[in-house]
Formats: sequence, C-alpha cells, structure tokens
Amino acid sequence: MAKRRRLTAPDAAELEQLEAGFATKPSISPFESKSVVPPIAQVAAEAATLNGMAAVTDREALARDQGDAARWRDAQDAGLVAQKLPVDEIDADYIRRDRMVEDEEAMAELLESLRVNGLRTPIEVTPTADGYGLISGYRRLDAFRRLARTDPAFAQIPAFVRQAGAGQGAYVSMVEENELRANLSPYERGRIAVLAAGQGVFPSTEAAVDALFAAASKAKRSKVRSFAMVHEALGDLLRYPVSLSEKAGLRLAAALRDGAQAKLRAALAGAEVSDAKAEWALIEAALKDAPEPSRDKARGGRPQQVQRIPLQPLPGGGDIRAEVAAGELRIRLRRQDLSVEDAQALVDEIVRHFS
Repeated sequence: MAKRRRLTAPDAAELEQLEAGFATKPSISPFESKSVVPPIAQVAAEAATLNGMAAVTDREALARDQGDAARWRDAQDAGLVAQKLPVDEIDADYIRRDRMVEDEEAMAELLESLRVNGLRTPIEVTPTADGYGLISGYRRLDAFRRLARTDPAFAQIPAFVRQAGAGQGAYVSMVEENELRANLSPYERGRIAVLAAGQGVFPSTEAAVDALFAAASKAKRSKVRSFAMVHEALGDLLRYPVSLSEKAGLRLAAALRDGAQAKLRAALAGAEVSDAKAEWALIEAALKDAPEPSRDKARGGRPQQVQRIPLQPLPGGGDIRAEVAAGELRIRLRRQDLSVEDAQALVDEIVRHFS
C-alpha cells in the first residue's frame, strides 16, 4: 500500500510572493479589462513615440541645412562661389591690364584645352552698374568669347564675383594672378605700377610698386621701379618694350637718371624700326653719346618721381592729363571731336605762354 504524502499549507510570505507575480502578468482573457492597455492605445502610443523620434531627426536635418545655407551665403559674399555669367556682360577693360602682348600660340593651346577639358579656374569679376568688370582672367575670357562665336556652350563663363571695385585690391588681384600663372616681363611690371598710380589708385608709382609687388624682395621692387621710370620717360616711343631684358632696362634707367632722356627721346621719335633688335641698336647708339652714369650712391637707385597735374575734365566730354619729369612736360588730351586745327591752336597758345 502506497504511503500517503502529507500536505502542508504555505505560509503567508509565500502567498504574498505568488500574488505579486500574478499581478505583474497581463491577462489573456478577452473579457478582463483590469490593468490591460487596449491594442489601439498601444498602436497610438507607438506611433506617437516614432513621430517624436522623426521630429527630432527632422530638426537635426533642418539645423544642418540651415547651417550649410548660412555657410554657403558667407562663401558667396566672400566671392568663393563660382557663378556662370554671360560673357557679353563682362567689361574686359574695367581696369588697365598689366599684360601688353598676347602669345597667339599659347592662346591656341588654351582654346583647345577649353574645348576638351573645360575651364578649371574661374575668372574673377566685380559687380558694376552695367554688369561686371573683369579683375583677373583676361585670356580665359577672351578665349570663351572666341569659342562662343561657334559654340553657344561657351556663352557663359564660370566666375568668382567679388566686391573688389576698381581700387587697389583689383590691381593687386590682377598682378598676383599673372605673376603666379605666367610671369610678367620686367617692363610690364613697371608699366602697370605707373598706370595704376596715374589713375589715382595709388598716391605714387613707388607706392604702387610696394603694394602690387609686396611679396617680392626689396631688390626686385627696386628693379620694378627702374622699369617704371623707363615707361614714364620713353613708354610712348618704345615699340618693343616688352622685349627689353632686365639688364637693358636697368641700363636705360641709369642713363635716364643721369639726364639722357632728351637724347633718347630724340633718337626714338623719328626712327623706323622693324623689330626689337633694331630698336635696341638705336638705343645703344644714343647711349654712347649720353653722359657717363654717375656713381652717386646717395641716390639709392631710386628713379625720379614724375609730378602729375590733377586730371582736368573738359566741358562736353573728354579730359586733360599732364605730368612733368626731367624738365619735360607731357600733355595728353582726349576728346572725340578733337581736330588738327584745335591741336595746332593749343600748341600756338603754349608757344605764346613761353614767349
């Protein structure tokens, strides 16, 4: 006969633990609603939670977009964002150009490169009342205009639009780009300093040299000043000035400091030369008759300053520019309706003044 098992009643602590365990489990009965969350409420709660998470994600994305837009606007205001501009709206002669001679062989290479690879470096412009003024990129703009005659794809050119104006910053940008991309000749460096000073952008040629070639050594700036002097004294008569070597230009500047300007101008004024070599032979012949260069170190190698007369506008259009250097007065008068009779009358008036 099997032995009976004696049952013992659980104590109060064990009963409390059992009740707590049942209370935490949801009921599976469809008729029992006590402490049970309806399914639709669960769905709504989950949707609300997901919606809140999406809103946070959207806000983060929106904040990033706003930050990117602000940075883009700052970059655009600083002229760091290239824009496509119609080539016909860009004034290539907005400021005086530093480069005097264009190499057609190099231009042909640039045209072919643009056809095959497009433009890698945008030009630089500044807004004007009528469109845009070119600061740097003259050759690239010229190439686009040539290509646009047969291919409308080149009717617009990528450009950095910067608030450069026509002041010192514009000239500095132009010179810096040409110095980096294709070195200017010694004469072109001196010439652009004279032109910038003549336009009132800089107070003097010497100040223009210091600003335009600030990164150059002191010796290089001194050479630029010497070529600036050559341009001031002989620029209107030289036909092949870009071909002057550094040695030849410095020799000319030394002769000019010692009073050879009148003799050199007389030699060049009535001469007919066919090339740079013939022109230099003419100059050398004049230099042989010129006084020996002085060795006065007190001069420090600096060229004489040209005294400019303030520009005088003319009624009805045009203007008069004048400058005095080494005992010589140079007058430049611009007017569309100027006649030979007017010019002769002005010369006669000057003669009467000194009579």
